[in-house]
Amino acid sequence: MIKIDQEKCIGCGACVDDCFTRDLVIEEDKAKVLNQTCIKCGHCIAICPVNAVSITDYDMSEVKAYNAVDFDIEPEKLLNFIKFRRSVRQFTEKPIEKEKLEAIIEAGRFTPTGGNRQPVSFVVVQNELSELTRLALESLNNQGQAYLADKEKTPPLIAYYAKRWLQMYEDYLKNPEKPTDLFFNAKTVMIVVSESPIDGGLAASSMELMTHAQKLGMYYSGFFVRAAANSQELRRFLGIAEDNKHVIACLVMGYPEVSYKRTVPRKKPSVSWR
Repeated sequence: MIKIDQEKCIGCGACVDDCFTRDLVIEEDKAKVLNQTCIKCGHCIAICPVNAVSITDYDMSEVKAYNAVDFDIEPEKLLNFIKFRRSVRQFTEKPIEKEKLEAIIEAGRFTPTGGNRQPVSFVVVQNELSELTRLALESLNNQGQAYLADKEKTPPLIAYYAKRWLQMYEDYLKNPEKPTDLFFNAKTVMIVVSESPIDGGLAASSMELMTHAQKLGMYYSGFFVRAAANSQELRRFLGIAEDNKHVIACLVMGYPEVSYKRTVPRKKPSVSWR
C-alpha cells in the first residue's frame, strides 16, 4: 500500500494532480491515500518534492533521485544507437557475465506495462540449451510436415520455411552437437513470457537496447516463438503452466564475433498527419 510521511508532506498537491486513478486527495493541507483504486505505479513517489511517499510492497532502496548527468541521453545519440543495432548471429565462445544478464532483465522489469500489472516473466537458458534446441526443432519439424502436407493452402514463404525446418531437424539428428540455424553458436537464450503481447514486446525491446548497450549481440528468434506456441512439451520445459501465458519473444545472445561499420537504409515511414 501507499504510505505518506505526514511530517514530510508539505501538501503541495503534486501527487494528487499526477495520480491517474484519482486515489489521492488533500485533506487538512496534507496528501492522503484512499487506497481504493491505486495500481502502485509510483508516480506519487517520483513527483513528490520532499520524498514523503513510499510503497510498502516494493523495495524502496531501488528508488534513485534524478540527476541530468546519469539520466539524460542526447536524442541524436539515442537515434543513432537504434539505427546502428544489427541482428547478430555470429558469437564468440565467451560466456555472458551474470551481472550483464541481470541488467538486461532489469531493463525488462522496469519497462512500463498496462495498468502497472507487470505480467512479464523471464526464462534464461544456458545449461540446458541442448534440450531446448531439441524440443524446439522437433516442434518446427512437426509444423513443417503439416504445412507441406497441405501445399494448396500454404503460402510460398511459409512453404520455404517449412522445408528449412525439416532440413534443420534432419541436420540436428545427424549431429546434435553442431550449431543449428535456430540458435547458431549462442550460449544464452533469454525468453520473455507474458499474457500480454504488448507488455511482453515492450519489455523485449528495452532488453534488446540494454543488450547492445553492454556490447553484446542478439537477435529475435521468431522460429522459437512459433515452436513454443505449438508444443506443450516445450512449454512445460520452460515452466509455463498457465494457458493464458505465452512466449512473446526469444532473445538469442552472446558476445559478437562480427562487427558492423555503418547503419543501413530503410523504407520511408508511412505517416498520416492529422
